[in-house]
Amino acid sequence: MVKAKVLRVLVLAMGYACVAIGLFHVLLGNASIPGAGSAGPTVDSLGRFFGAIFTGYGLGWLWAARQSPIPATAVRWLAGVFLLGALGRLLSLAAHGWPHWFQVALAVVELVLSPLLFWLADAEEKTPTGVPSASPSGGSACR
Repeated sequence: MVKAKVLRVLVLAMGYACVAIGLFHVLLGNASIPGAGSAGPTVDSLGRFFGAIFTGYGLGWLWAARQSPIPATAVRWLAGVFLLGALGRLLSLAAHGWPHWFQVALAVVELVLSPLLFWLADAEEKTPTGVPSASPSGGSACR
């Protein structure tokens, strides 16, 4: 039951965070990237485009969170994309050196959360009813 609750909280948090971050990038462009300065109109356009894509990615997490049970396959695919982003950051580090410290912190979060999400992915599907079980007091679990 604890794993199922942690999964639901993380999936919702991923969804809201990704939507917020994506919209932040769409609205602010280069100004949303720590250490980027004025990278010019081409990079600004690219960043805003990827911000929109990241917003859609967050909506995918929110869609998964609204399912009962949360589908393990969806969580694994979405976590896989998150892990791919972290691997992209590591590739950039190897090719170009250390980025702004905030980008390093994001890579750490991505490298830690991805395996955790893979591990938790089927937590709700493994509960007897497919949804978080009732609370010990007999009432339903809050969602």
